[in-house]
Amino acid sequence: MSTLIVTAHPDPDSLTLAVARHLQAALAADAGPVTVANLAAEGFDPRYTAADRHTYRTGTDPAPDVAAEQARLNGAEHLVLVFPVWWWSLPALLKGWLDRVFVNGWAFGVAEDGRIDRRLGWLTVHLVPIAGDDAGVYERHGYEQALRTQLEHGVVDFCGAVRGATAFVHESEHEDPAVREGAVAAAVERVVAAVRG
Repeated sequence: MSTLIVTAHPDPDSLTLAVARHLQAALAADAGPVTVANLAAEGFDPRYTAADRHTYRTGTDPAPDVAAEQARLNGAEHLVLVFPVWWWSLPALLKGWLDRVFVNGWAFGVAEDGRIDRRLGWLTVHLVPIAGDDAGVYERHGYEQALRTQLEHGVVDFCGAVRGATAFVHESEHEDPAVREGAVAAAVERVVAAVRG
């Protein structure tokens, strides 16, 4: 079993990257090879270009950086997205990665009759959103459900992948480090348990 952790944060000292490292260490013990892909450090270009539109429309000719990401995903059984929630959504870098990589011809196909061929049935996707507010705020305003709908239904289900754990780290900016550490530990434990099955 292999796991790819994908994260997108420009600050190497961020809680987001710390969570990714905690997950990597916890999974590496007995869950097979674990790779962390820090899209910011790797310089992934999230801009969707005319060439990306051509790939989306035809299902062919992915750009070399996109093909490399698809190959990396082809080697994983589990994908864990660890990301900060900015303006109640994904960072642009991670959204651009999804836009460019999860495309027609690889993540799904469109038959002549319009039916969708969902191609990622071998991949289980886990989500670890790093949220500044507490769980109550997310529940009251529907933010958690909105993120779940966007990612679990809009990406994971659409591509035929398997839904794994979704583990929010709430109150990521809390002044008490014990609160943050408890939230991180709970999220890591939930994802590790899901990967181990």
